[in-house]
Amino acid sequence: MTEANAAGPDAPHRSRLLVVDDQQVNVQALYQALSAEHQIFVATGGEQALSLCLAKQPDLVLLDVVMPGIDGFEVCRRLKADPRTRDIPVIFVTASSEEEAETHGLELGAADFITKPISPAIVRARVRTQLTLKAQADLLRQMAFLDGLTGVWNRRAFDERLQTEWLRATRSGHPLSVVLIDVDHFKRYNDHYGHQAGDDCLRRVAEVLTRQLNRPGDMLARYGGEEFVCLLPETDAAGALEVAQRLERGVRAEAIPHAESVVDPSVTVSLGVAARSGEGCNTTANLLAAADAQLYRAKTEGRGRVCGLAAAA
Repeated sequence: MTEANAAGPDAPHRSRLLVVDDQQVNVQALYQALSAEHQIFVATGGEQALSLCLAKQPDLVLLDVVMPGIDGFEVCRRLKADPRTRDIPVIFVTASSEEEAETHGLELGAADFITKPISPAIVRARVRTQLTLKAQADLLRQMAFLDGLTGVWNRRAFDERLQTEWLRATRSGHPLSVVLIDVDHFKRYNDHYGHQAGDDCLRRVAEVLTRQLNRPGDMLARYGGEEFVCLLPETDAAGALEVAQRLERGVRAEAIPHAESVVDPSVTVSLGVAARSGEGCNTTANLLAAADAQLYRAKTEGRGRVCGLAAAA
């Protein structure tokens, strides 16, 4: 990859555009039109563009059609077929003005077509339009994936992310772990303090759990009712156990009063840990089932504790 402009102090606040073209004159024209407002990266072929989209997650791709190796149409098709890149808008920048080519590109999922030689003003306007639409769509998607009560991710978001991380772990051979978390004796809490207090309790537990996660890639979601789930990419069983123990200690240290608990005078949680490399964890369903089995074990052994395999099988 070539980064066509240095990343200054304001670069993280600017949109990241990937220009894909094998002709330097075309790259230079787009750079001159867009670099004042955006951070520009460059790929000179289709395979390189696909790799960069996965690694860098640009906000928009400006894509040539005719290139050596795989052409722009195939690049677009692959981007839209991959859940990790399908939401990145693609603008084709091509010398072709044929209606058939434009129709084909739009059918593949492209957002717009720009004809070469480019008009800088038109390019800037169309890029701004697509970035605005993407920001709005991203906000709507995020709202659809958030739990309304606690503000953490919801079950739908977790299921989608689990599938993505499972595929990534399968390709790379890296570990992947999950932690299922249940608030102990939550029905008794609701019965004693009332449902409004119960909602407040779940919000506080969610806040505490979130604070215990140190890596941006780790994910906390509400699994349902008083259950939460934590997804830990690139974390083996031993590492996941350490995280789970930190989660358990964090909730206990919050000291939320729970007069009806037989575990502790404060709210506690039970946690079950499972890793992808564990015995029988060869599908996402099996991974979750293994974590649920460990959660059940934690409950039967007295609650307020972590259970899981200390090492991968």
